[in-house]
Amino acid sequence: MIQPRFGLWAPVYGPWGARRHPGEPSQASYNFAREIVVEAERLGFSVVMMAQHIINPLNNDYDQLETWTATAALAEATESIELIGAVKPFFFHPAILAKMALGIDEISRGRLSINLISGWYLPEMQQAGLTNRAHDERYGYSREWLQVVKSLWGREKISFEGDFFRIEGLQFHPGPVATPHPRVYLGGESEPARALAADEADVYLINGRPVELIRELIADLRRRPRGSRPALRFGTAGFVIARLSQAEAEEEHEYLARLAAPQDYTKLMGGIDPQAVMFKTFANGPRGLGTNGGTSLGLVGDYDTVARRIVDLIDAGIETFLLQFQPMKQELQRFAEEIIPRVHNLQHRRGAASERCNISETHITRAESPIQSRSEGA
Repeated sequence: MIQPRFGLWAPVYGPWGARRHPGEPSQASYNFAREIVVEAERLGFSVVMMAQHIINPLNNDYDQLETWTATAALAEATESIELIGAVKPFFFHPAILAKMALGIDEISRGRLSINLISGWYLPEMQQAGLTNRAHDERYGYSREWLQVVKSLWGREKISFEGDFFRIEGLQFHPGPVATPHPRVYLGGESEPARALAADEADVYLINGRPVELIRELIADLRRRPRGSRPALRFGTAGFVIARLSQAEAEEEHEYLARLAAPQDYTKLMGGIDPQAVMFKTFANGPRGLGTNGGTSLGLVGDYDTVARRIVDLIDAGIETFLLQFQPMKQELQRFAEEIIPRVHNLQHRRGAASERCNISETHITRAESPIQSRSEGA
């Protein structure tokens, strides 16, 4: 039975829903992110995603928290929560990022992971004067970048020459605290992204969508060879609105949607790489709240309904849930108190029912076997 890991997206952009919510700051800050992550750890959440942009994709005038300095600070401010630092490889030479990651790995005592993002928001590359590579070339760059990073985490002196990078006799001390190295998360739905995840990732992250489509993605990734590497694990993203009744949840959803309605997505949509598959997928459905699928995951409803949908996702193969809320602090507590216990109880009941079913089938088989034996001997 999969043991779910519940996590959150740190508010590195500001709010994940409506920017004009009266109960939540509209701008990103380290102090607010720290408050939220420390509270999430206290409530039993086990992982936090630190997304990465150098400028806010909703509006370049909005504040944007820098991922890696904030992650280093959170490593000192927390005790147990896993810290996933997202990284776009064209922002960092692999040797520099590998060394930074080792430093945060030591500060956190082995709690750092990375989420490799090959990039879809073109303005931050163009405005910074970075090479603007085509979609598939970015994945080739990411593959080589990750190979260099993993090699430098391996405690041995390495030399490497590829299409994009050259390393000559480089070795880092100390090596990683995490064994064998920090965990690697990877998302993306294009064929190059799926191939890279199958070859190099520890966890494949799926954007929020109905469970039937998630099953299809998981089945595709599980069919791909992994060699001697451990089986690929899976996570997803979702925006949660849970209330005592379905009507209350729908009312809150409508309220947040009204608050968010004036938000202008023109700059965001204008900066998206047209080859990014996830935005083609999102274009086929209604715009919801949150990012990376948000409310498309279906976690809007009464407490029992939300718990049931989470268990359906767990049964499909999802282990890690990276969740968004608004307002974050209050809704984190509601989720911890109302949803997580229901999920565990429902898992237990389903597991017990499955065990009873297996026992019944075994008894039927044993009862039939003497008849089959006499029949065969007749």
